[in-house]
Amino acid sequence: MRILLFFALTTAALAQDRAQARSMVISDRGIVATSQTLASQAGAQILARGGSAVDAAIAANATLGVVEPMMNGIGGDLFAIYWDAGTGKLTGLNASGWAPKELTIEFLKSLGNHSMPQVGIQSVTVPGAVDGWAKLYGRFGRLPWAELFQPAIYYADHGFPLTELIQEQWSLTTGKLSKDENARRVFLRDGVAPKLGEMFHDPQLGSALKLISTQGEEAFYRGPIARAILKTSARLGGKMAAADLSEFSAEWVQPVSTEYRGWRVYEMPPNSQGVAALEMLNLFAQFPMHDYRSRSVDELHIQIEAQKLAYADLRRYVADPRFAKVPLDGMLSLGYARERAKLIDPAQANCEVPPGTPLAAAGDTIYLSVVDRDGNIVSLIQSLYADFGSAVVVDDYGFALHNRGGLFTLDPEHPNALASRKRPFHTIIPAFMEKGNLHIGFGIMGGLNQAQAHAQFVSGVADQDMNIQLAMETPRFRKVTMGGCDVSIENRVSADVRKGLEARGHKLKVVGDFSDTMGGGQAVMYDSATKVKYGASDPRKDGAAVPEPHPYFTSATAPPRR
Repeated sequence: MRILLFFALTTAALAQDRAQARSMVISDRGIVATSQTLASQAGAQILARGGSAVDAAIAANATLGVVEPMMNGIGGDLFAIYWDAGTGKLTGLNASGWAPKELTIEFLKSLGNHSMPQVGIQSVTVPGAVDGWAKLYGRFGRLPWAELFQPAIYYADHGFPLTELIQEQWSLTTGKLSKDENARRVFLRDGVAPKLGEMFHDPQLGSALKLISTQGEEAFYRGPIARAILKTSARLGGKMAAADLSEFSAEWVQPVSTEYRGWRVYEMPPNSQGVAALEMLNLFAQFPMHDYRSRSVDELHIQIEAQKLAYADLRRYVADPRFAKVPLDGMLSLGYARERAKLIDPAQANCEVPPGTPLAAAGDTIYLSVVDRDGNIVSLIQSLYADFGSAVVVDDYGFALHNRGGLFTLDPEHPNALASRKRPFHTIIPAFMEKGNLHIGFGIMGGLNQAQAHAQFVSGVADQDMNIQLAMETPRFRKVTMGGCDVSIENRVSADVRKGLEARGHKLKVVGDFSDTMGGGQAVMYDSATKVKYGASDPRKDGAAVPEPHPYFTSATAPPRR
């Protein structure tokens, strides 16, 4: 009955007093939701050409690397979840790169580093995105590979006008970009970022994309792009070697999950932070969240306190499971959640939360989601970590390398300590949830914001009967510091609620109505009973959910030639 009422309740409420700024996109064909409209359109056109959800996701992602280059691109990492509508099978792909073999704690300390560098060549790990595309395409692609890159190549060569939020973020990186000769030349104009609406071209990136479109991942990991990466690294004193690139391979993994209010929610396993979202939901489950009014003092207080507990564990335990024993089953245990929930005082914020002892059982970013006409769903996230990543732009090819290595620690006793060929702790996480005939691919970007934003989105859908657009738009909180009672919260949370949270000991930083610091997200949903698809796009980004166009223009209706 709860599923049957899912939309009826929401629609009735909104008809009386609309609580969301945008409507869902609803179609009986496919939908592509991304953070930039041109990329959404590119993916939708791939669907119209008969492409699969994976084909559209690759095309949209490649286009985003051109039109939103501070957030993502071929120099970054990728994670994806694929849901097959025919079989109901869920598949995960971890395309996060490893540290160069010769990049060691001893080497960095010899350079005077006491913590991991956050910019520059020593923060660079092997970029995994291109191999991730190839792995996804090899299993789920349908159109010719080269066709998927035509929109991105077009915009790199032809140019595109900068949109509002992208231009604003770009302009904030001027100082960072100015320190790298290639970055200054490619991404700045007379020392400043391109202006709003100004056309931007990156023909060097276009050349790289053309190589990938004709030679596949070979061009990036063993061919001319690999040689350019190695040349750039050597010039700057980096440790990247040919074998670091050529021997890298993305890994197929099984998503981890938990049950929440009848929904099965899936996240990526470590080295990603997805387990923190699931741990938060297990903690929510110990309280009557569905009885609390949306964005009330009680709801927000419990969610914030649960975030602190989950993130204390995240910081302590999550690392590359090939190198560290991550107590994943213990962290996801409902028994563990019940014990940890006892630390939540309903009346008072806890400012110092230690990690628990789960027993072993016997970053800037883009997110996109696609549902194709058959109902297959791709939930994909890709990132350079910080804006323009390491700010190192590759010689001759006009793209930035990520700085994902900055998330390692130089403490050799920590599970996430830097080591040769080890993948760092990762913030980027795609997600998926399903209940009965409803299947949702979703994600919300923004570094350590992501797991807590996922949990808030799921609670909005599962506890408050929100549709996916309303759940995406709803005011959020964000806490990315470890320890303390500080928390950021959007201004749309009422003044009375904020006052009530402060009375319980929370130290609030109030940000804008739709603050980019809360991360922007996208979502698609497939109703397997009606075959109808739904799309949502966060107003915190420049993007949109764009439906696959119907074939209403045919030769029979075309005007006669004159």
